[in-house]
Amino acid sequence: MADLDQQLLTLLRHNGRRSVSDLAAELGVSRATIRARMARMEKAGDIVGYTVILRADAVAMPVRGIMLIEVEGRAADRVVSVLGGFPEVSAIHTTNGKWDLIAEFGAKSLTDLDAVLRRIRLIPGVTASETNLLLATPRSTRARL
Repeated sequence: MADLDQQLLTLLRHNGRRSVSDLAAELGVSRATIRARMARMEKAGDIVGYTVILRADAVAMPVRGIMLIEVEGRAADRVVSVLGGFPEVSAIHTTNGKWDLIAEFGAKSLTDLDAVLRRIRLIPGVTASETNLLLATPRSTRARL
């Protein structure tokens, strides 16, 4: 990927709502160049969408954590599909080692968190799990907040 594309992606990662004019001015290229590069990266699948990233304390789910999940056999796709339907789950990652999946989640209270964890553990194919609460996020590369 070209250096200009990397710089463009960095700017979009920090603020996906910036205008094409602002992006072009900051990168020292024409608006047409920015539009063409964005269209090319969208078509290639490098950019799959634009979204809003909220500060963790700006949402109504102040109890945040990750759940390490072990899945039996070939059930990972099915478990990922079910997890994707949980509104409390913000991200799902596949991984290697002892754990097969990592789910990031949020809940309004510890009681709500307990209910979410119970529902996840009842998903057919989930054989074991370990949960860690996120206490603070001193730094994130997802967005400049």
